[in-house]
Amino acid sequence: MLSQLWIWSDEKVARRLSWYLAVSTNRMPAKYLICRRVPVDVDLTASEEELWDAHEEGARLFMEAREAVRRGEVSLRDMGLPRMSLMDLKVELVERMLMHCNFCRWNCRVNRREGKKHGTCMLESYSRVSSYFHHLGEELPIRGLRGSGTIFFTSCNMRCAFCQNSDISRDKENGVVVEADMLAKIMWELRVEGCHNINLVGGEPTIHLHTIVKAISLLGRVAPEKSDLAYIWMIKPDALRWRRLEPAQYTYEGELNAPILWNSNMFMSMETLKILRELVDIWLPDFKFGSNACSIKLARTPWYWETVSRNHKTIYEWGEDIVIRHLVMPNHVECCTKPVLRWIAENMPDVPVNVMDQYHPDCFADPLSPLYDKRYAEIARRPTREEILEAYRYARSLGLVFESISFEKNVSGLKI
Repeated sequence: MLSQLWIWSDEKVARRLSWYLAVSTNRMPAKYLICRRVPVDVDLTASEEELWDAHEEGARLFMEAREAVRRGEVSLRDMGLPRMSLMDLKVELVERMLMHCNFCRWNCRVNRREGKKHGTCMLESYSRVSSYFHHLGEELPIRGLRGSGTIFFTSCNMRCAFCQNSDISRDKENGVVVEADMLAKIMWELRVEGCHNINLVGGEPTIHLHTIVKAISLLGRVAPEKSDLAYIWMIKPDALRWRRLEPAQYTYEGELNAPILWNSNMFMSMETLKILRELVDIWLPDFKFGSNACSIKLARTPWYWETVSRNHKTIYEWGEDIVIRHLVMPNHVECCTKPVLRWIAENMPDVPVNVMDQYHPDCFADPLSPLYDKRYAEIARRPTREEILEAYRYARSLGLVFESISFEKNVSGLKI
């Protein structure tokens, strides 16, 4: 079982990820199960401003309900299903947002439902999934024994020259079109097969917010039929490897119970963050760059530092379960790694951090690729042994919670 892994003997990791572990082992309900039971008093045809006012009140009621569930004072059966729920309201709000897209910090304001103009992500209203499977390469608390139920969405709202998933982040037509009900069936299949969580990644999941939120609203209420499997198994490389488990291993009070994991670059708007708060059980955010100068140079992305640091700090102040990822890049230890780690130590000191040593030159930074651009020569190699060790030494000097997460499965084999 997930709870029997040695990683939980690290008390700091166990304390910060306690909600996620309880949901994954079905001792607590996933947030979406509570969200469905929080009533809201609003007409869904009201103005968007009025909907957000109702959302704020619903979020307050959600926190009260969640704490009551956590303390064992109330069960899901006690709460019942209201005529109009906070989940229904979220579905309506993301549909409104799609018509003047403000999912991420670019705030492009294009009507993606209409599809006549494109924003930074180049997407319209439909979503595509490149692949989904039991991911056995994530951090140990996340992959466990049966893998993280990872769903890779196409396209991205950043332009990282070194992107390790450039085949899907740069190609919005990669994979297959997946409507919300089919996405819910993919999530159902992964959890029923024993995945410890539903890992939403890409590319970038933020730009698919409308499809994801609606899918979560349907989660457990739809299951794939044979005709569905013929379609979605085209993008599932381990389709024949895993078998469905007994319901007791994936249900809570008789309902499908799947922890939602948000695996993101965190370049999102505050509105998106508020939508996700009552849906996401564990956050796996990237914190890539130590300055806007580096984010503009290496990812053509302005406003990075203020946006990503704000979003990290917000979810921390909310008391969310988080594991932060920072990728050590060549020639960027002083300008990126150290400022990022220092900021985490000053603002989120008890959060587990994966100081990652797996960088390799890819996409426009790969000298062996026809896409190679000499402007990225400074990152056109792997980090040196000394760069990795310096990152580790600095993390230790700051007192960060990183060793059990980072050293458990590092590529270089270096430790301090």
